[in-house]
Amino acid sequence: MPTSTLDRSLIFLMRVLIGWMFLYAGASQILHGESSVGFLTHVKTFHDTFAAFATPTLLPITDVLMKWGHLLIGLSLVSGLMVRVSGPFGILLMVTYHFAHMDWPFITDHHSMLFDYHATYAVVIAYLMLHRAGHAFGLDGLVERLPFIERNPALRPLFA
Repeated sequence: MPTSTLDRSLIFLMRVLIGWMFLYAGASQILHGESSVGFLTHVKTFHDTFAAFATPTLLPITDVLMKWGHLLIGLSLVSGLMVRVSGPFGILLMVTYHFAHMDWPFITDHHSMLFDYHATYAVVIAYLMLHRAGHAFGLDGLVERLPFIERNPALRPLFA
């Protein structure tokens, strides 16, 4: 974890900004009852793979995972709690969105070639994980020092 106040502040800001996007997306999808079927049936790359998740059997599961996944990843990043646990799921989601809209070599439209903002967000989340972002004004640093966590070292990697 970087020790300078500027580094910690920038890590905190990146964590909260990315987390807010996930949190708002999840809350919005839950409150408005949105489904992932539109996204899944209109992908450009790996259409057959994504369409399988839109089948009547899998769609309810996909919708729950998508909505609550966004919300929980967002809560984790905004609060700085269990960032190393939620980070890989956020990266997986961003990489999935990136490849879903790829029309080689363009992503989404002709303004994004090879990479788009989803790839950028995935890299930022990886950076946050590697730099222990939950310790920059987040709950990971506090929880890691709780007596319960200190007595149970197997739980330490969740917050370290």
